Amino acid sequence: MSWHLAWTLAMAAAAGALALRAPETPMSALAALAAVGGAGLLGAFLAEVGEVGGAVVAILAWAVAGATACLLTGGTGGPLAVWCLAPLAAGAAFGRPRLLALGAATGLAAAAVAALGGVFAPLALPLTSVTPAPLSSWLSLLALGTTGLSVAASLVAMQGRALGDDARAREAELALREALDHQPQLLMALYPGGRILEAFGEAPMGLSTADLPMRNLAELVAHDDRAVVEAALRRAFDEGSAEAAFVPAHDPRGWCVLTARRMSATRLVAALRDARAQRSREAELEQARLKAEQQNAGKSRFLANMSHELRTPLNAIMGFSDIMRQRLFGPMSDRYAEYADLIHESGSHLLELINDVLDMSKIEAERFELAREEFDARDAVAAVLRLMRGQADQAGITLRGDLAREPLDAEADRRAVKQIAFNLISNALKFTPKGGVVTVSAQAAEGGMLEIVVSDTGVGIAPEDLSRLGRPFEQAGDAEQKQAGSGLGLSLVRAFARLHGGEMVAESTLGEGTTVTVRMPVLILPAEQPMLGRAAEG
Repeated sequence: MSWHLAWTLAMAAAAGALALRAPETPMSALAALAAVGGAGLLGAFLAEVGEVGGAVVAILAWAVAGATACLLTGGTGGPLAVWCLAPLAAGAAFGRPRLLALGAATGLAAAAVAALGGVFAPLALPLTSVTPAPLSSWLSLLALGTTGLSVAASLVAMQGRALGDDARAREAELALREALDHQPQLLMALYPGGRILEAFGEAPMGLSTADLPMRNLAELVAHDDRAVVEAALRRAFDEGSAEAAFVPAHDPRGWCVLTARRMSATRLVAALRDARAQRSREAELEQARLKAEQQNAGKSRFLANMSHELRTPLNAIMGFSDIMRQRLFGPMSDRYAEYADLIHESGSHLLELINDVLDMSKIEAERFELAREEFDARDAVAAVLRLMRGQADQAGITLRGDLAREPLDAEADRRAVKQIAFNLISNALKFTPKGGVVTVSAQAAEGGMLEIVVSDTGVGIAPEDLSRLGRPFEQAGDAEQKQAGSGLGLSLVRAFARLHGGEMVAESTLGEGTTVTVRMPVLILPAEQPMLGRAAEG
């Protein structure tokens, strides 16, 4: 039961006792009891609500009730004057130090109002002038008893809550300190100069956390790294945060990382962790990276050298086989002519493979340089169409070209654009059966994009194969189709597109066909053409 309800019941009991013992009790005394009882009921209701605003209203209601009871029973000299302290008891009952101060202030205000009322309202007679002295004494005893007991009980309860809060705060502090002492880093509060104020956590080897306060952080750092740590502390104080790595003084082969932040105008907070394992892993990764780069460079040099060495005899093989095919030095049997054709065809295929490998090795080594020039992109694509039409006719495939009517003036590497079209068309012919159609288009898209699209009505590509296209030496299709290529065609297309700032996108439906689109921002916009012309003239 709340303190406010208990007071209300006490007032009700007192009013009942007065009615029984003194039927002639003045109405002013009963009204005073009723005012205080009403304040008690209001306080009990607001105490259940539990909000600070309700508590403030309840204390103010007790102040008004106390001042009213005092004025109705003879002012500050009356028997109920002590009830002006009821707001103090109410503030203590709510258990909040700020409300206790408010209760004391409103209690004094109630007493002041009662005193002023007695001065400026002389018509109010004292209770003893109309009521016997025993009743006045009984009321005084009631007021003193209820107020004294209420204030005492409320203060004791509030003291108990305060002690409980202190105990919980100490437990929380101990738990926090235990967590800080057992965390894996060393946390420190520092002066900007490096003097340690507090330390928690794991101390460096050979030291204890209790030995660190009032020592300087520089004592934990190897002599050669002290300037780095001191500079980091200054930077943390000036800029808000800083980090430094150093060799600890107690372990020449160790490695620590210090992270410092500004905590206030005179304090820094720093975390020190043992980074020996991290440094070892980073060193291993760096060695692995250097080794991989050396291997990659060696591979690129090997491929470049081998490509050069292979192309020299291969050119001779192709030249002699071409002479034999053309029968420049006389006739030969059909069987030998067929062999000459096979030698020339195999040599051409091998030369294409060598060129692809050489280009890919240059791209991977970041040594491939684009030879940009101005040209009509339609001419490059049309030249590839003319070159591939014979192969398409031989395979029984319809090769269609859909080129833009207007010029596609581009600033790009002509050979790379031809290689993109050649590889896309070759790939489409390889996956399209006899009677199929391969369509090649070159159009201008928004933003100065050159868009080259090659679509076929072939067998299509499975989703698991489609996700791998564009990687070096990755191939799709059956074993026979894989043997027909090196797996570098689409990877070169993607690489050339990226070198021009573009992209390659492949879409396919199994059994219906494949569409590969290459977009590159290489077209010369109309507004740029006069400027380019003037630059060329200059």
